[in-house]
Amino acid sequence: MTVLTRRTVLRTLAATPALSLIGMPHIARAAEFELKYGNNLPLSHPLNIRAQEAAERIARESKGRVEIKIFPNNQLGGDTDMLSQVRAGGITFFTPSALVIATLVPVAAINAVGFAFSDYDQVWKAMDGKLGAHVREAISKLNLFAFEKMWDNGFRQMTTSGKPIEAAKDMAGLKIRVPVSPLSISMFKALDAAPASLQFSEVYTALQTKVVDAQENPLPIIQVAKLFEVQKSCALSNHIWDGFWFIANGRAWRGLPADIQKIVSDAINDAGVKQRGDIKALNETVQADLQSKGLVFNKTNPETFRAKLRDAGFYKEWQERFGPEAWGLLEGAVGKLA
Repeated sequence: MTVLTRRTVLRTLAATPALSLIGMPHIARAAEFELKYGNNLPLSHPLNIRAQEAAERIARESKGRVEIKIFPNNQLGGDTDMLSQVRAGGITFFTPSALVIATLVPVAAINAVGFAFSDYDQVWKAMDGKLGAHVREAISKLNLFAFEKMWDNGFRQMTTSGKPIEAAKDMAGLKIRVPVSPLSISMFKALDAAPASLQFSEVYTALQTKVVDAQENPLPIIQVAKLFEVQKSCALSNHIWDGFWFIANGRAWRGLPADIQKIVSDAINDAGVKQRGDIKALNETVQADLQSKGLVFNKTNPETFRAKLRDAGFYKEWQERFGPEAWGLLEGAVGKLA
């Protein structure tokens, strides 16, 4: 009779071809590092699609040592809630828009200066370059780690349930939802609008119940959040470019071994670059889709908005608030603003 000792079993398994083990009973092992990632977007958004791909790549390349669990669509609370959680370590990763994280790191809002960027070439020149590095350093001072590549949230457009917005004069008295962002509030006040700061999770209901009459977001957000159901017209204003900083709790990030950090950062940065391409492609088709759902589009006169902002002292004020170094880096990428 053969006696199966532990040594015999191990010797037998070592000699068995890998493919023949597939059907054998498997003992699931918990990952060495279980990391939670929260965001405010639906699963169908390119951010979540690419984040899932990154999570799968990380699990594969780490040989199962790392598992990233994704909690989309405000499952863990609104932006402010998740920002608090990532700072406290309740979640490991969060992707706030620059406007959201700017409530803690004011200079992070500099990419959202009204009408600063004319196109994506200027955006990535700035945010992949010296301006982005400047902002990441500021974020790090709050015990947060910001990955190198920003993810795209797109140029923001304005929608309304009332008359179309065509020029700066149409903003007078308009009740418009804006992010919880001092810069956004300042800009829309300078345009004589009546901005209301609400978390993204509250936007649809606020529009539906007429708490506000208008909102501003990139077209893919308007699409996936179905805001076309409660809005009538969309002004193609391109008034702000906004992106997502992929951030991590600083202590949790530093607690990962160097090899794991590289696997995670490579996967997340690569996914971010792919997501930028997704948003670009999506923007080329989303307007037609929204039009088919009843949203009426119109062009705007950007110079009327810039002139109004200059006359109201908006650019001068924010040049002083961001400081000469950050403002100089911005103008180095986009040209003179103030």
